[in-house]
Amino acid sequence: MATNPESLKFVIAGGSGFLGMSLARYLSDRGASVVILSRSKPAVTGPWKHRRWDGRTLGEWKQELNAADGLVNLAGRSVDCIKTPDHQDEILRSRVESTRILGAALRNIDSPPPVWVQMSTAHIYGDPPTELCDEESPPGYGLAPFVGRAWEEAFSESVLPEQRGVVLRTSFVVGRDIGAGMGALNKLLPMVRLGLGGRIGSGTQGMSWIHETDMNRLFERGLTNAQMRGIYVASAPNPVSQVEFMRELRRVTGMPIGLPASSWMVRFGARFLLRTDPELALYGRYVHSKRLSEECFEFCHPTIRNALQDLWK
Repeated sequence: MATNPESLKFVIAGGSGFLGMSLARYLSDRGASVVILSRSKPAVTGPWKHRRWDGRTLGEWKQELNAADGLVNLAGRSVDCIKTPDHQDEILRSRVESTRILGAALRNIDSPPPVWVQMSTAHIYGDPPTELCDEESPPGYGLAPFVGRAWEEAFSESVLPEQRGVVLRTSFVVGRDIGAGMGALNKLLPMVRLGLGGRIGSGTQGMSWIHETDMNRLFERGLTNAQMRGIYVASAPNPVSQVEFMRELRRVTGMPIGLPASSWMVRFGARFLLRTDPELALYGRYVHSKRLSEECFEFCHPTIRNALQDLWK
């Protein structure tokens, strides 16, 4: 049975970015009291409360967890960067250390929240070219799968034995600009408007995605549904290829042209123009949730056309 979030208190760690702000707005609109833990004050104002934390050390912020009804952890450095050794280290440490310090905080208060919903990544499956991955699929190889495994291991070591733990292996979240950006769409939209939103590399790499409304509904479900526990893939049931994703993005934005880019062009442009990792565009994966299907979760936006139409209508 699910509990109505009205009058409940939820704490969102690492909640000052696009996804955290979207979730804070969603839960607040549902009547919940929301506290955001982050290094800097959120750019978006709203009915939520903000407490500063560094994601590494205990502080007075831990008292916000005392008697809270649920914790969501989104903390982690963005992967939208050039993967220098320092950046790779920070990507890993920011996720593992923030998860561990939350676990330490829970052990230093009298009444910890009964549920902890933990962000993870669908990148944990690596980059299988055509295989459709679900919760039972093995992890892949490389930096992203290594970080994903370490993140989930830190969570399993930090969650309290009596807590209900939920892990959401999240794919590419598409959403509106709420003052904190639009997530990864921020990088794609300028390219599309310049006529560069065509095939990238082979174009067959998987684009697994989820609409922000469905993502927020999954967070709410994890917080309020006592039957939900363990690992879930947080992705719409219909992943598409990169070519199809960009075709639909051009269609809703009214751009008839989408010039292709070869792999070498992407590697050059991503590094020297966009200052990001070219592998984010050149590689991908097809994922869906076997567990959510078995539990009869209904997506509001099951197809990419429907999702993008909703965002631009």
